[in-house]
Amino acid sequence: MKRSLILLVLILPLLLGACVSKNTFQQQVNRTEMLRRDLTDSQETITRLRHDNSELRGNISDLNNRLIDVLQQNSKLQRDLLAANANQRRQEGTLTAQQETNQALSNQLSDMQETNDRLLTTIQELNRTIDKEKAAREERLAKLKDTYDQLVGALEEEIKRGEVTISNLEGQLSLNLLNNILFDSGKTVIKPEGQKLLKNLGDVLSKFPDKALRIEGHTDNVQISSRLTERFPTNWELSTARATSVVHFLQDNVDLPGERLIAAGYSEYHPLESNETPEGRAQNRRIQIFLVPYKGGEELQ
Repeated sequence: MKRSLILLVLILPLLLGACVSKNTFQQQVNRTEMLRRDLTDSQETITRLRHDNSELRGNISDLNNRLIDVLQQNSKLQRDLLAANANQRRQEGTLTAQQETNQALSNQLSDMQETNDRLLTTIQELNRTIDKEKAAREERLAKLKDTYDQLVGALEEEIKRGEVTISNLEGQLSLNLLNNILFDSGKTVIKPEGQKLLKNLGDVLSKFPDKALRIEGHTDNVQISSRLTERFPTNWELSTARATSVVHFLQDNVDLPGERLIAAGYSEYHPLESNETPEGRAQNRRIQIFLVPYKGGEELQ
């Protein structure tokens, strides 16, 4: 009996703990079931709300379309009302409107007359300017022809011999002087017949103080001989030295002012003829003189 009592005491807590655990589990099961039902209800609510939202969007779109139609109708009614009011004003104030129109036309006519007067004045000024430019151009052409005629007269013999040619390119005179009349081969000292030619040229040009001289030295493509390379390493030095010799002669012996003279060397790079023949090379060895406009104190171009 006593042993049975002790055994009952030992087993009783275990039985009680099992009952408690079973109750807790059941409570958790019930709570889970409630949460599942709540989740299902929430999902149904979300689905219903989405459906309602879609219907609301559709209703809003319909309302917007109806609003647009109403606004368009209202706009048309406003335009019709404005047109009706304008028509009424025109009908009520025909005389006043006509008077105002006449006054506006009169003002426009006055403005047009002023504009025409200004245009006429502008045209007259332009005509005067054109006449001045035409007269100045004719004067320049006359001076150019006079210069050309005097150069041709002064260099007539050299021109006939083909040693000098005179060209008029776009209102600019240029002279080509073959080297054989100015220089011996490989030399930069001007020969007596070349000095005579340059003096005749200088005497003519001294009569035209509005002209400056751009003296250009040119060579053929034959390289400098070994005996001259110490003095003229290339044709650049030779062409420039010859142009400079002409400048010095015109300044020192013809009394042309230095500010009216320009010297430039072009070596072999501006040939007139092909360098493949002796005749072509002879044409390319030259001094070319350009008569360019000159005004005292301005830089020569």
